[in-house]
Amino acid sequence: MATSFTPAQLLGSKTARAGFSNEQDIRNKFNNWKTDLDAQDWLVSLGHQPSTIKSVLASKAPHGIKPDILVEIVDSKNQTIQAWISIKLVSNITHGFNQVDKRWVNDYARLWSIPPVTTDLLKLFTGDKPHSVTSSRDARRLFLTEFSFSDQQSIKNFFTTNKSLIISELFEGRGIKANWMMVTAKSGSSVYWKIESMSRVLALFSTGPVAVTTQGSLKIGLVTMQRKGGDNGRPTANMLQFKANPLLLF
Repeated sequence: MATSFTPAQLLGSKTARAGFSNEQDIRNKFNNWKTDLDAQDWLVSLGHQPSTIKSVLASKAPHGIKPDILVEIVDSKNQTIQAWISIKLVSNITHGFNQVDKRWVNDYARLWSIPPVTTDLLKLFTGDKPHSVTSSRDARRLFLTEFSFSDQQSIKNFFTTNKSLIISELFEGRGIKANWMMVTAKSGSSVYWKIESMSRVLALFSTGPVAVTTQGSLKIGLVTMQRKGGDNGRPTANMLQFKANPLLLF
């Protein structure tokens, strides 16, 4: 499946009638839905015909959860429907990979009940724990291809067994969960967008096996697990990071 896109490939998506560049702009457009034609299209994608809507209120979601905005829709029967939307803004359609989650290995170990042996292997992978392999490509950490076959299997087995839980955690979160994802992509002066249900998102990014890549990272379906890196050598470079290309939803 392609991981980069051209404007022609994005034409199967919706093109915005007016420009917007961030979550605040998206909230404002939802709140101006009566006159904003893009927002009306978004509401249709959420399953609501504008003619059946009495009011719409979009607000910023609380910090620390997967949804970025909450859209509350009151219909003609005075029923309130909540759409918790995770927003992915892509500024370069040829490099759409987006960080979906990053934490310390110990945090994931608590969250997902990762066994201690596998936790230690992941720390060697990120550099959170020093290694003693003199022939390693990187003195700071080990790549998965530098692990023994049994150690690679230990990591793969954990993520294979817990694949559904992990993909769900990465995209919809827990507690207050995202039940929709909105992806926007810029190409020149054009802005393309797509809104999909979270069930569709989870099904898509779960596609494929758990496998060690030739670069020494891990693929979990269509999600890549890697060392965070960067940060000018600060300790946070040793965090575990999960990345995915939201443009695949197009």
